[in-house]
Amino acid sequence: MSLKQIAALTNTSISTVSRVLNNTSPSCASKELQDKIWAAARQTGYQPNKAARALKQGAAAPAKLLHIAVVMARVTSEEDPFFSELFRSLEMELLKQGAVMDDMIHAEEICQKRLSRANGILIMGRCSHTLLSQIMQQNKNIAGIWRNTMDFDIDEVICDGRKAAELAMNHLLSLGHKKIAYIGDCSYESRYVGYCNVLFQNKIPLDYNLIKQTNQTKEETDTAFEGLLSGWLAGKVDFSAVFCANDNTAIRVLELLGRQKASVRHSISVISIDDIADAQNTKPYLTTIHIPHREMAHMAVMLLLDRIAKGHISPVRIEFPCKIVYRDSCYKYGTPERI
Repeated sequence: MSLKQIAALTNTSISTVSRVLNNTSPSCASKELQDKIWAAARQTGYQPNKAARALKQGAAAPAKLLHIAVVMARVTSEEDPFFSELFRSLEMELLKQGAVMDDMIHAEEICQKRLSRANGILIMGRCSHTLLSQIMQQNKNIAGIWRNTMDFDIDEVICDGRKAAELAMNHLLSLGHKKIAYIGDCSYESRYVGYCNVLFQNKIPLDYNLIKQTNQTKEETDTAFEGLLSGWLAGKVDFSAVFCANDNTAIRVLELLGRQKASVRHSISVISIDDIADAQNTKPYLTTIHIPHREMAHMAVMLLLDRIAKGHISPVRIEFPCKIVYRDSCYKYGTPERI
């Protein structure tokens, strides 16, 4: 499959297809068009002609094409923008390394798929012992990429969710906030652990009225935050900041806050984790913790390819640091001053 054929399938120019697949101009096409181009490339098994390029440059031809399957262990890429961006980073890195993404498989489909046909498996998102066992029965070349260590006997690339949560919470405390609400998953979730740890360390008691368990869907976010806000407006609950477990939740919270009068909007700070692209399109812009998904994708692919080549045998764990991205959604306690 050539760039020309992908351009014809997606009704766009060859140059746009090239820029998207090579990531030379991320803003050259809408997200919808980029998705179409990548879907066409994936479905047709597109690979750049590295052999011809190598011969032209006087180098050796590349080794045989490797086929990689990606397992979505916890969510679909459509449900969580962070995983959508991470998935795209994996696609780009595999293409760059001359490998083919054979399939994107959801957890419930594992039993119907023949993973032994792939040279290796990349697992995205929190993976259960049962799911991993099912995968390992078919393929031993595995690398996991997720927010927190799973302590499995496989290669993994992580960015610690507990540390990210603690960084977010300590920023809110530095601004004078002590009544901090939490919206997100609370079950076996390291971000919730980080939230609790910072409160304990600062001798701030947990207020369970401020903790809202959700599956991080729009509907559950609406219910959770509207309940908090109505209680706050009625004087029944007291909070000045909200820590959301991911950007998708925080973006919805900012949308709901945007419907309130300025005195309400400026009384509640919002912070979250991920730093997805849409975090820069909110009003106000979202302060968040950056998870380096491009670097994580690169390292996961390199680890997997090295394992396939028998470059290492023992499990490798690589942890990337997170960092805070200061924007406009956090205020000093008691003032409308953005920090």
